Amino acid sequence: MKDVDFTIVTGLSGAGKTQAMKALEDLGMFCIDNLPPALLPRLVELHANQGIANRKYAIAIDIRVREYFSDFRKSLDWLVQSGYSYHLIFLDCSDNVLIKRFSETRRLHPLLEGQQNPESIYEIITAERRLLADARELAHDVIDTTDLRPMELRLRLNEIYQGNPLHKTMAVDIFSFGFKHGAPIDADIVFDVRFVPNPYYIDELRPLTGEQEDVADYVLQWPITQEFIERFSSLVQDLLPAYSKEGKGRLTIGIGCTGGQHRSVAIAIELAQRLQKEGVKATVRHREAVVAQVNAV
Repeated sequence: MKDVDFTIVTGLSGAGKTQAMKALEDLGMFCIDNLPPALLPRLVELHANQGIANRKYAIAIDIRVREYFSDFRKSLDWLVQSGYSYHLIFLDCSDNVLIKRFSETRRLHPLLEGQQNPESIYEIITAERRLLADARELAHDVIDTTDLRPMELRLRLNEIYQGNPLHKTMAVDIFSFGFKHGAPIDADIVFDVRFVPNPYYIDELRPLTGEQEDVADYVLQWPITQEFIERFSSLVQDLLPAYSKEGKGRLTIGIGCTGGQHRSVAIAIELAQRLQKEGVKATVRHREAVVAQVNAV
C-alpha cells in the first residue's frame, strides 16, 4: 500500500473525514480537503511540473462539492489511464450516530445549506447515501466509524497503509538532559539516572561526554546501569501497544542526570540501540549539546 500515489477519502458527512485526513497527514501524505474531482488532473499536472518525487497525496472529496460529483468516476478513470495508482476509502456510519454527532457539534448538514423548506435530517442522510452509492461501490475499503473513536480510526488507517499495527511503526524519541538546566516539559516519560556513579569525578573523564567510548564504558560497567537499561527497554516495548491505542504516533523519553553531559548521554544512546535491535523506531538526541552549541555562537 506504500506505493499508492493518491488516497481518496470520501463518505457520509459526519463519518470522520477530518480525523481520517489528520491520520493520513501523520503518515506523511500531502493532504487536500474538499477538492472538486474535476481538479484532479490539474493537481497531477502541478505535481509533474514541480518534479516532486515520491510525494503521496490524500484527497478528501465529499458531498460539499456535489455539483462536481458527477466527475468522480471519470476523474478516477483518468488517474488510472495516466499511470497513477489510487486507493479509495469510504467512511460510513449509522444514521443515529450521525444525527447525534451533528447535534453535539451544532453543525448544519451540507445538504441543508440554502434550503428554504429543509427536510428532516433522516431524509437528508438518506439522500446523501443515495448520492454516494456509486462511490461506496468503487471503494477499496469501507470503514464503519459508528463505534470507532478517532484513535481507533487512526489505528485502522495505519494498518491499511503501513501493514502493521500502529505500535510497530511508532517513533520513540529519546533525549538526554541535565536537571541543573531545567526539567523537560515536552517528555511523556522522564527518568532520573543520577543513581549511576558519576564520571564527572574522574579527572580524565570530566571534559568528555557520554558519546565518547571511555565515558560510555565507565557508565555502562555498573550492574545497576545494565539492570536499569534491561528493565526499562523491556518496559518501553511492553507499553508501546498501550500508548498507540491512545492514538500516539510518537513516544518521547527524557533521560536526565545532573549536567546532561555524561551519564544521561551514554544511557540514552545505549537505550536507543537496545530498542533498535528489537525493531523499535528509536532515535536519540542530546538536549544540552544543542544548548552548548547555541551558547558558543
